[in-house]
Order: sequence, then structure tokens, then C-alpha cells
Amino acid sequence: MTDLVVGVVDVFVFRHVRDGLRVLALRRAANTRCTGAWEIVHGRVEPGERPEAAALREVREETGLTAERLYNLTCQPFYLHRQATVQVSVVFVAFVASEEIELGAEHDLAEWLTPDEAMARLSWPRSISALRDAVQVLHTGDAGPVEDVLRVI
Repeated sequence: MTDLVVGVVDVFVFRHVRDGLRVLALRRAANTRCTGAWEIVHGRVEPGERPEAAALREVREETGLTAERLYNLTCQPFYLHRQATVQVSVVFVAFVASEEIELGAEHDLAEWLTPDEAMARLSWPRSISALRDAVQVLHTGDAGPVEDVLRVI
């Protein structure tokens, strides 16, 4: 039997600069899963934890940053064959003020990229499609008329 589990979060970390939006991309370190892959903040939802709390925690753990605003964007399913589960990733966008990153052990490099540069660099197709949606909805720095539905904090 295959279970459906809301078990992970993906978080795009965004920062506004003079000439537009920047997206944080992280490279997986040696001796971790997917060594060398470029990704966004990603992690498990702990037992009893809400996805938005997991998103904020993972941003702090993987980057040392604190989100000033957090938006829920979408959900994306993917299959983990070793666990025989279809995981549902809750996708968030976190806006931060600082560009100073303190990497955790699972990543060895972080870069602030334009959305187009990030789409060319990210390894996971689901991240690329979600980034397009994030930029479409949040390119002005807020969600406009759907702010009241998408903004978490």
C-alpha cells in the first residue's frame, strides 16, 4: 500500500534589491543526498508541527535567516519509492531582509540569483515550476488582491 503524507516543505527565500527580486539557491554538500544539486530550502515536517512552522524552522536551520513575511504558495506531490509514500510538499515563499547566509551542514554554497538564473540552476523540475508561480504572484513584494489568503506572517 502507498500512503499519502504531508511530510515536507519547500521554501523559496526571496529578497528585494534595487534592480529586482533575488532568489536564494543552495548547493548540496558532499556526502549528503544529491551531492552538488542546486535546490531551495527544503525539509521535513516534524511530528505535531504545522507546515508553516516547519518552513520558518528550516529557513533558520539551513540559512541562519529569519523570515519577515511568509506566504503559502502551493502543494506539490512526489513519490518516494524507498518509503512507498507519495509525499506532499507544502511550498512557501519567505521574504528576508539580510543577504548574509549561515549555511548548515547539508549545503556548501549559497547564491542570490535572479529568478531566471535560479530557474536555470535549480535541479528539481517541481522547484522551477513553483518558482514561476511565486514570481508571478509575488513579484511586487506582496500578493496583491490575494494577500489576505496567501500571507501566513
